Amino acid sequence: MSADDLKTKSSAAIQACASDLYDLSQEIWKNPELAFKEHHAHRVLTDFLENRGFRVDRHYKLETAFRAVCGEEGGLHVCVICEYDALPGIGHGCGHNLIAEVGVAAGIAIQAAIQDFKQPVKLTVMGTPAEEAGGGKNFLIQDGCFKDVDFAMMAHPFTYNVSRWRCLAVITLEVTYKGKASHPAYQTWEGTNALDAAVLCYSNISVLRQQMKPHHQVHGIIENGGTHPDVIPSETKLTFYLRAHTETELTNLEKRVVSCVESAAMATGCQVEYNFKRDASKYSNLMQNNTLATLYERNAEVLGVTNCSDESVTGAISGSTDMGNVTHVVPGIHPMFALPTDASIHSRHFTEEAGTREAQPYALNQAKALAMTAVDVICQSQLMDTIREEFKQDLAND
Repeated sequence: MSADDLKTKSSAAIQACASDLYDLSQEIWKNPELAFKEHHAHRVLTDFLENRGFRVDRHYKLETAFRAVCGEEGGLHVCVICEYDALPGIGHGCGHNLIAEVGVAAGIAIQAAIQDFKQPVKLTVMGTPAEEAGGGKNFLIQDGCFKDVDFAMMAHPFTYNVSRWRCLAVITLEVTYKGKASHPAYQTWEGTNALDAAVLCYSNISVLRQQMKPHHQVHGIIENGGTHPDVIPSETKLTFYLRAHTETELTNLEKRVVSCVESAAMATGCQVEYNFKRDASKYSNLMQNNTLATLYERNAEVLGVTNCSDESVTGAISGSTDMGNVTHVVPGIHPMFALPTDASIHSRHFTEEAGTREAQPYALNQAKALAMTAVDVICQSQLMDTIREEFKQDLAND
């Protein structure tokens, strides 16, 4: 069969189970679960895929992660990613019920296409928990779950269609100042005020912002400012998020913030301990592979999806995702697709929109576009050479 025939077949496979896919999305939307606690979502997703012929590994490396595989070893290995964790207090305000649906639907579509392909192709639908907080994909990366994957794809609901959305690298900084307690109205000179150090640190960083590059961000809070107004605080704690558009720029920003932290300790006579958390909570910047993104754009356009032309939107770099870490180990894409709403993500209004039947055509179109993109690469194996070369260059420039 030709690539066009395979694309037609893949899209038909999605339409054939559109009602079931909506029900699946509703099961996740109606039962929001937080990071690493997505037990219901894990069950309904794995049951759904297993019932459609996938070989499913439940509780794959993590309690609420999964791997669903079809096809044959020895050729191209395509990975489609599902997310399904919710936000505290507002449920699926980031539309992860739709991300999971798109991932499953794209998997069903690619499964249908590779059944008629002569060369071996392996497909993995990877269930990744805790994107909002916890970095589930990073644990899977550390366990080698992407080591034989050729490329990975997912799509995320949004207010606009943005095929090459750019996300920032982010790292958490924890700061503790230690001073000496004393009565603030009697022999105050005997005390060393750790709150003064915390306030200076916060102020130093605020002043630094004027000289930061446009895509550098630092935001944080004072978590512990003392225990009682009548006691000079002997210990205070702050937590900051640092963001930048590349790993190199993030490292440079870290150095500048450390100066703010250390100078506050020096000025107040406090001791300081600080720690950049280089664990699963550290998200890398998102690298959209050019060839994959171009193929996706062409396929999405065929389906009537018009990419946003507003440069204030398409040129923005904001937010962070652990899909960024995936794109640092394998080539990948993470397009954003518009729902029929002007609601902002991470809002109650967006939660409502993500659960409507009106969102379904937009989600299913994304699944079709991802599957069609996979078909392009499957049918034109030489594209992988270009994709791999671009990936190497992107890493070198990061």
